[in-house]
Amino acid sequence: MDFFLLNLTLLDLDCISTTLPKAMANALWDTRDISYAGSAPQCFLFVFLISAVYSIHTMMSYDRFIAICKPLRYGSLLGSRACATMAAAAWGSGFLSAVLETGNTLPLCQGNALDLFFCESPLILKLSCSNSYLRNVWAVVTAIYLVLGCFVFILFSYVQIFKAVLRMPSEQGRHKAFCTCLPHLAVVSVFISTAMVAVLIPSSISSPSLDLLVSFLYSVVPPAVNPFIYSMRNKELKGALRKVISQVFLCLKAVSQTQGQC
Repeated sequence: MDFFLLNLTLLDLDCISTTLPKAMANALWDTRDISYAGSAPQCFLFVFLISAVYSIHTMMSYDRFIAICKPLRYGSLLGSRACATMAAAAWGSGFLSAVLETGNTLPLCQGNALDLFFCESPLILKLSCSNSYLRNVWAVVTAIYLVLGCFVFILFSYVQIFKAVLRMPSEQGRHKAFCTCLPHLAVVSVFISTAMVAVLIPSSISSPSLDLLVSFLYSVVPPAVNPFIYSMRNKELKGALRKVISQVFLCLKAVSQTQGQC
């Protein structure tokens, strides 16, 4: 799990670094420009990293499935070579998805303005020179193939995990198993729910401001909350967080008392 967490951390860091720095620079300099040479790499890297993150989540669900449902075979099924192969497959699937999506959007000749703060493949498709309908169909088919396949695998893994956990006679064993799975399940839920909001939002209520909010929701929120969710497994960090929260409440209480005396 630590090996997969390392891969997930690198992907999350790269994912935020792909979109936010340019958006922050544009906001600082009061501009909305990005060069053509910068837009294609941004689109490619974002698709690559998001796809790889989803694949890593799938690998992590398999890791939890083996650890809980087949603990005696964990060492043989998930050795260092198997983990390295699975991580390489996740990164490779992301690269393949990015190649298909980015190559599907070029060249551009029907405009130069997007409604989001970064270059996203579905919007760039609207600026493509060739038949946008066929390109949209191809983009949707490739995305569904990856998303649906990984989702079914994750769902199957957790169904088997919960069946195995509920059959455990020891309450302590069930609690330990749930604590092992809940961080990953929470991260996957945040990732999938934000992506579903972006995909399923009706076009009738769509607006530039709403599209901007939704794009921020699924491109920035999951990478930002992942470290926080997984760090809650660390007892020292939880203790430090409690101290910070208590100090904040004490400061607010002191301020309110001072204002009352004045």
